[in-house]
Amino acid sequence: MTEKRRLLITGLVQGVGYRQAMVGVARRLTLTGWVRNRRDGSVEAEIAGGAESVAAMIDWARHGPARAEVAHVAVELGTDDHEGFEQLPTT
Repeated sequence: MTEKRRLLITGLVQGVGYRQAMVGVARRLTLTGWVRNRRDGSVEAEIAGGAESVAAMIDWARHGPARAEVAHVAVELGTDDHEGFEQLPTT
């Protein structure tokens, strides 16, 4: 069964390679979805896949890449279906 989650990550998460790193992790975990910067300085992502892979991505999101300083990860139910995992333009 596919789990879908939307993540909103706050803290020092822009300009530190967060999106690029998330794309790599998502692909290794065989997740689908997307990640993008938001104009308010946060990063938003929609992820979908097996329960263990989704949980692993949420755990990763709580610390991100080495230069990130994650303050909080809000997790809610996701709704979208995607093929692959991509980085979207800032919204």
